[in-house]
Amino acid sequence: MKDIRNSEILNFIKENKECSSKEIHEGISLPISYATVKRILTSLNSENLILKIGQGKGTKYRISPTFELLQPVDIEDYYKKEIDERTIKESFNLNLITETLSKANLFTNNEIEKLSALQKTYENNLSQISEFEYKKELERLAIDLSWKSSQIEGNTYSLLETERLLKEKETASGKTREEAGMLLNHKDAIDFIIENPDYLIPLTVSKIEDIHSLLIKELAIDRNIRKRRVGISGTNYRPLDNEFQIRETLINMCDLVNGKNDVFEKALLTLALISYIQPFVDGNKRTARIVSNAILMNNKYCPISFRTVDSVEYKKAMLLFYEQNNITVFKEIFINQFEFAVDTYF
Repeated sequence: MKDIRNSEILNFIKENKECSSKEIHEGISLPISYATVKRILTSLNSENLILKIGQGKGTKYRISPTFELLQPVDIEDYYKKEIDERTIKESFNLNLITETLSKANLFTNNEIEKLSALQKTYENNLSQISEFEYKKELERLAIDLSWKSSQIEGNTYSLLETERLLKEKETASGKTREEAGMLLNHKDAIDFIIENPDYLIPLTVSKIEDIHSLLIKELAIDRNIRKRRVGISGTNYRPLDNEFQIRETLINMCDLVNGKNDVFEKALLTLALISYIQPFVDGNKRTARIVSNAILMNNKYCPISFRTVDSVEYKKAMLLFYEQNNITVFKEIFINQFEFAVDTYF
């Protein structure tokens, strides 16, 4: 009953922008007292889901950025509107990292319980296999990750062709040299984080640049933080275009990630924010996936291959985060892929 009442009040505030407690009480359909409405509003405010504006009789309530970040979204319904029909946050949200994400808990208690149980299963699995078996499984995951991460970016190599390339250095017929290079670079980047398990502790801008450099080697892509504007296909969202702002924002992101205690939050934030910031001319999402996995592995957590994720669904979830700063669909992909990795490897 509590969840129903909270949801009803939150939806009313969302639809009416700013409203008083009296307007909310009179506007919702649930038969609850005015005193109950006020208690719920106090609770929602303490949870940072709504903002309280003004004092006394002039007090109004509105939806908070935390609610926008974590409210459930029907992804299929969202994309029924075409790119120019959607109402979005077109510019980079400078407060997202320093204000909203610094105060938010990204995972619910149930989600944390599920992820923690999966991690314990992974640890138990590791205790029962040899070092040789562990390395073989890690190699299998690295191949899958190299393939899927590249496929998301348009690479046309199949998984079997990728395995042959990475194991035997045999290129596939009809494929470009750049496609092979993208896959080989992924493997090099993954090998690097395996061989240097503490490299990204703490996370810094220069270390992110190092991982990006490994991923774009010999692909005719500019290294380091970009000095020009970039556009993103499928959305009207515009990333920052000032080199110094981009660097400052990356520093803020690193401070946020380093300041978090929960490893899952660290990994998810890195995965989403490097993509959102778009610090490089190209290779941003690839860098995000490798750095996110490095954080998991640095903390002895199960890495993620993303093997079963649908590339289009991944991009939809990412664009939703760009356009609405809503992480729920992307978070669901993260949880599902972590579960798949624990069940499939090691």
